Amino acid sequence: MRHVIAFLLFLAITVSYATRVSMSVAIVAMTSPNDYEYPVFDWEKSIQDTILSSFFWGYIVLQVPAGMLAGRFGGNFLILGGMVCTGIVNLLVPVAAVHGNWIAVCACRIAMGLTQGLLYPCVHGFLGHWAPEAERSRLGTFVYAGAQLGTIIEMMTSSLLSASRWGWPSVFYVAGISCIAWSAAWVVLGSSTPGTSRWISKEERKYIETNAASNDIESHKKLSTPWKGIWTSLPFWAILIAHCGQSLGFWTLLTELPSYMSNVLKVNIKDNGLLSALPYLAMYLLSFIFSWLADFLVNRNIISKVTSRKIFNTIAFWGPAVALLVLSYLPPGHLALAVVILTITVGLNGAHYVGFMLSHLDLSPNFASTLMGITNAVAGIFSIMAPLSVSAVVRDQTEASEWRKVFFISISMYFLGNLFYILFITGDVQKWNEPAYDDDEENGNKNEEEKVSKF
Repeated sequence: MRHVIAFLLFLAITVSYATRVSMSVAIVAMTSPNDYEYPVFDWEKSIQDTILSSFFWGYIVLQVPAGMLAGRFGGNFLILGGMVCTGIVNLLVPVAAVHGNWIAVCACRIAMGLTQGLLYPCVHGFLGHWAPEAERSRLGTFVYAGAQLGTIIEMMTSSLLSASRWGWPSVFYVAGISCIAWSAAWVVLGSSTPGTSRWISKEERKYIETNAASNDIESHKKLSTPWKGIWTSLPFWAILIAHCGQSLGFWTLLTELPSYMSNVLKVNIKDNGLLSALPYLAMYLLSFIFSWLADFLVNRNIISKVTSRKIFNTIAFWGPAVALLVLSYLPPGHLALAVVILTITVGLNGAHYVGFMLSHLDLSPNFASTLMGITNAVAGIFSIMAPLSVSAVVRDQTEASEWRKVFFISISMYFLGNLFYILFITGDVQKWNEPAYDDDEENGNKNEEEKVSKF
């Protein structure tokens, strides 16, 4: 059953990322002439980048509350509500664009960000309850690799749908329907913990609860969030800074790659999505190789867990930094080589799923949802900055030298983010993972039991 839950979470990430990325390709079609008389919008670059970044305006708002709620009460209904609302908002985007204006489209993207802000904290909470420690790298990578598959599918299908007789509105209709279809499957099979699942066997439940190192939901309701312990923890700050570096570097490429392909590499709309998807296909495939290798090295006691996290996070951050540096000085007209370098850049970044992305669970299985909520919220601010920074530094989108400035920003964030991470991260469960219970009577009972036990 843990594999069924992991598969559903993988699909949730896949579908949700598809809805996020849909605008990156669709906005190129929405502002370019077409053969089927669909509306074309005269949005300047600054407006387009505002639309692309507006998703994150809503995304950062509910991260921490969602993490706390998922930790205390489980994420079953939170994730369901988030996916249903995301589907509905996607269906409304074409209406907002045609009958409203770009501000109405921004409003839809903000609403979508709000609803998807529930997703990652919930997923981290599910992994804390459902993934045994020996399987955590593989299951975690499998689930989060859905982000790349969603990106690949959406970039490929968005470009094809936009160029077809169904036009750019179909991009949003397909994404919306997919979210609602996933929600129906989750109603039948989904569950916050092994203890609340209708389908799990007693043997599997015992195995997971013995090896997952997290308390059940009822125990979580009595745990108070150790805010002081979290904010004074240097390993937590290492995760936070790494997450910020990842967000700026990753989302700069994800939101702006179609524009770079179109304006610098001169790729047409039909091929744009296919070529833009290629780097994320590499990331998707390599993430499984990295996760298998990480588990192999740790489970065979070849390296420690924290060493594994540092090695793969370095691959994920400094590898792309070097590749982007090469791309920055690549002369114009080398399309094939540029695509190869971009593929290496994004592909190596897949190692972060067994780097900082799992460190929340290493430090505190009980509060992994809250930790993810905090780091994802702060990192979301850098995701907002990603497309806006392009507008700020790029004056001529057709000049490769202008995009060099964008790449330098990503390079610096990748380098500094990983440097702080490898210096201060640890693989040990923190002592604040087991704070005092809220219920004073419960505390009294526990103290009495300890006294009797000692006597």
